[in-house]
Amino acid sequence: MHSPKRPRLPVIPPKIFHVEKLDLAESFVADLIVRRIGAEGTSSLSSLCNALKLTRPVVESIFHDLRHQKLIEVKGLASPDPGHSIGEDYSFSLTMAGVRLASERAGATQYIGPTPVSLPAYTATVRAQRAKLKLSRELMREILSDLVLPESVIGQLGPALYSQRCLFLYGLTGNGKTSVAERLARAYQDLALIPYAVEVDGQVIAVYDPAVHKKANVELEEMDARWVICQRPCVVAGGELTARMLDLHLDEGSNVYAAPLQMKANNGILVIDDFGRQTMSPQQLLNRWIAPFDRHIDYLALRYGVKFEIPFETMVVFATNLDPNSLADEAFLRRIPNKIHIKPPDAQAFDTIFERLLEQRKIDAAPGATECLRNLCLRMNRGRLRACHPRDICDILEWISGFEGQPVQANPKTLEAAAELYFAHLNAPELDS
Repeated sequence: MHSPKRPRLPVIPPKIFHVEKLDLAESFVADLIVRRIGAEGTSSLSSLCNALKLTRPVVESIFHDLRHQKLIEVKGLASPDPGHSIGEDYSFSLTMAGVRLASERAGATQYIGPTPVSLPAYTATVRAQRAKLKLSRELMREILSDLVLPESVIGQLGPALYSQRCLFLYGLTGNGKTSVAERLARAYQDLALIPYAVEVDGQVIAVYDPAVHKKANVELEEMDARWVICQRPCVVAGGELTARMLDLHLDEGSNVYAAPLQMKANNGILVIDDFGRQTMSPQQLLNRWIAPFDRHIDYLALRYGVKFEIPFETMVVFATNLDPNSLADEAFLRRIPNKIHIKPPDAQAFDTIFERLLEQRKIDAAPGATECLRNLCLRMNRGRLRACHPRDICDILEWISGFEGQPVQANPKTLEAAAELYFAHLNAPELDS
């Protein structure tokens, strides 16, 4: 029988079997266990191990201490858990003294999730996972194969990605800047560890976010379960980005901090889409990150003023349809060493995009449909082609088909109808200028 393929990880933190080796105050872990028991009502050793991602010896050690302090009372033997079959398991709940303790400590934090890792452990792991790419022109073509890009752009993207330094993608809207940025993460051939949470000064910062972190379908029995094996992250923020999203956010109900975007993006890519259209000014954003860009260190602060540093090991990609020189001065632009102009497609590239979409979506196309769409877009968009036009028109063809109850077809009649629906008549005489 073949053993499962081991994941490619730069570092593998081992399981911890002694409380003192968790690099957390024992009282912090005990409080977490008390809160968890209180939330469950009646708990067991195996339940705590599963929920808090701790080993049986660590949980048992604190269990005996809490029992000795008369903070928990044993109800009896728990049903055996196939996943934690070593030794007897117990069913237990908090005593009145334990309930009072849980209530008193809830003021600091009400967190009851997986046990956090320490800030030093987090920093060391992020540094050890610093991306080291092996790139070639062939690999760049492969990871961008579903886009139609000039060879010159691929030749520029390769060195920019290899550098792992900031990248500026600029050009007119609708030509694939965001699509390019999001696909760069495909170049990473390994995985990365993301902690469920990080402890700082007794406070909890939630880091792992299923909305942005893609969990890999692999497990390592010998690994510390407080870490999640994920694909290297690609976090995208657009016009909704605010200064607040770059700092710790405290949930007033639970007293748990949410990690800022750049912390969630560590060991991966952070895409700032529509750069220049956020409520915060480009200068404000760039000023915030001068030190991180240069020193790979960022600074965060807890609500009561305690400041601390975290590693800044993310490749930031700015995508904008504005003139870069209007967004920042020369000193700022110098700190973004890679700048790539994503130009509109020429006629051949436009046709290739449309033909790929017709094939992918199994749309029946009449002879000359490709040329017909290109001419429609040139006529109705003031002689300018956009890479997004074929995709958007194909969407509308499918909507028309669904409405009319007919097969999806690309012919002069349906393409004209789709283009009429898509393009605004900017020079309509009845509209005020």
